[in-house]
Amino acid sequence: MKIKSEKQTTATADHIVEGRYGHVSGEGAAREQHKCVHGRGGCGTDHPWSQGDSGNCLFHNKLIRPSCLQELGQGDEVGDGTTTVVLLAGEFLKEAKPFIEDGVHPQNLIRSYRTASFLAIERVKELSTSIEGKSLEEKKSLLAKCAATTLSSKLIGGEKEFFASMVVDAVIAIGSEDRLNMIGVKKVPGGNMRDSFLVNGVAFKKTFSYAGFEQQPKKFVNPKILLLNIELELKSEKENAEIRLSDPSQYQSIVDAEWNIIYDKLDKCVQSGAKVVLSRLAIGDLATQYFADRDIFCAGRVTEEDLNRVAAATGGTVQTSVNNVIDEVLGTCELFEERQVGNERFNIFSGCPSGRTATIVLRGGADQFIEEAERSLHDAIMIVRRALKNSTVVAGGGAIDMEISRYLRQHARTIAGKSQLFINSYAKALEVIPRQLCDNAGFDATDVLNKLRQKHALPSGEGALYGVDINTGGIADSFANFVWEPSVVKINAINAATEAACLVLSVDETVKNPKSESAQGEAAASAMGRGRGGAALRGGHGRGMRRR
Repeated sequence: MKIKSEKQTTATADHIVEGRYGHVSGEGAAREQHKCVHGRGGCGTDHPWSQGDSGNCLFHNKLIRPSCLQELGQGDEVGDGTTTVVLLAGEFLKEAKPFIEDGVHPQNLIRSYRTASFLAIERVKELSTSIEGKSLEEKKSLLAKCAATTLSSKLIGGEKEFFASMVVDAVIAIGSEDRLNMIGVKKVPGGNMRDSFLVNGVAFKKTFSYAGFEQQPKKFVNPKILLLNIELELKSEKENAEIRLSDPSQYQSIVDAEWNIIYDKLDKCVQSGAKVVLSRLAIGDLATQYFADRDIFCAGRVTEEDLNRVAAATGGTVQTSVNNVIDEVLGTCELFEERQVGNERFNIFSGCPSGRTATIVLRGGADQFIEEAERSLHDAIMIVRRALKNSTVVAGGGAIDMEISRYLRQHARTIAGKSQLFINSYAKALEVIPRQLCDNAGFDATDVLNKLRQKHALPSGEGALYGVDINTGGIADSFANFVWEPSVVKINAINAATEAACLVLSVDETVKNPKSESAQGEAAASAMGRGRGGAALRGGHGRGMRRR
């Protein structure tokens, strides 16, 4: 069999993620699929990471080969469906293996697979249901069901309805804004998952503050907000400054000038009428006390991302100078307050006029748990955004996959030649989705698949929406049970899996660098040989070994 290396990679990726597909895979945080592993991460540093997300697993297992890049691209494109792509690509290659071993040219398989992919995508479009023309409440309800379907297989699947509603509100808040960085996710360890909340505006952790900060007001109604990218701190000029004095008595005038410069900046900030002053650079102790005496709140060293989100939400403009600050560059909001969240203090801007931002403050247990929850929310946000932009959904639970499989088998009967066999193998591979759902739930996959085949074979498409019912271990109408997913996710998954399989099939052979392999072997040997136990394995004098 050709291209051994790439096929091994796809098989390994398939094995790694198959247990993470479906609703049941995310129910127990203590299950092996969601354990935290302490190992060498993708960035080359040792840190714990969670195995709950398929894209995260592929990244940390360093399966970054061409086929896996195709699969990871699914997450970048639509935010979810990485597991689906890996399962489908692996199954396509399994079905292709007997043909390759029998001497079939890979290009014949590739042409048939791409034809089958085109037919499958057309069938998905035919079975899609539009959510256009619905009222806002109806649309939010439909989008929440899409988000809940995505979150079902995640670590936070037990609270999927709670987070699905939060995600939908956040996506609708940014409207047609295509920049996802307008939705912020702030992680606060401790508390319960249900302590998480959504801010229709901006929230960020309290920045480093100087003496006098405690005297500043922490709550304003309809304040004016000044956003700066300058330093409000008394500093002596260190570089490119040279002053020559003929009279030592003139030195005091130089010192006074430095004080006058900072006070002039602070006076202009006060004269602007702003009650909240934020800066990306430092706001020193002098400025902090100055603003406190005048009942003004200030925060320095605000991150660029948070400052830009505040600007977008409040309608303000970041200034690089305090000269000529006019009302048009000031932002505003209905309420600004500093609030305690867990062990952290948060600055919260709510009731913003532009309404183009939202912030999810995420609570939970350990840091690894919250990081995994953040990745889960990212997937749900991407899914809801795609569903909102494309406005079509399909039945989940393996229903759409079984219907495409039936449709392709029926179409294959009209084709003469070997292509009929190839398209049939493609159709058979699609059944891996409902089969994996059954396996992960502990059901008899053979029995459930037989029921699904019988239901989907009914005339007039009566059973086209039937999929696996996780609750009963049988089959049910997935659409009626609100198990939905955006059609764009399924279309992209079919495209990506087909292209990944075709990419592997089109490779004649791979070339490995022997130096890199020897280096990896030496690294493994050195890691194995650390400590006294390692010395014993190497034939040295380990603990409990007699000296010769």
